[in-house]
Amino acid sequence: MTRPLSIDIRARLVSAVAAGMTRRSAAKRFRVAASTAIKWVEHWERTGDVRPQPQGGDQRSHRLEAHAEEILGLIVVQPDITLAEIAEHLDRSHGVKVAQSTVWRLLDRHGVTFKKNRARQRAAAS
Repeated sequence: MTRPLSIDIRARLVSAVAAGMTRRSAAKRFRVAASTAIKWVEHWERTGDVRPQPQGGDQRSHRLEAHAEEILGLIVVQPDITLAEIAEHLDRSHGVKVAQSTVWRLLDRHGVTFKKNRARQRAAAS
């Protein structure tokens, strides 16, 4: 992912639009895509700020935190439960549709790991 353009160019483009220039004309003048200028101005109109939003990161798996205790309880009851089974349980019980990767991120935040090597598990139990 590329870095956001400077706040200076964003502010100048938004000022030009606020002064009466069209978004597409401002885009040409500041050598950015028209869609970029449109998004910057919409963001400025909505928030009053020209700074870029944070990039990347997980934006969705935090909605599972409401069900974290239940999910961790499922793992205690059935240690070999799969991510797909957890996702299916959430859909059946709560109507929450999530991907397996979303469930994994929740488990990762809570420090849950799965060791697949049975020999290693037996050695740790001894």
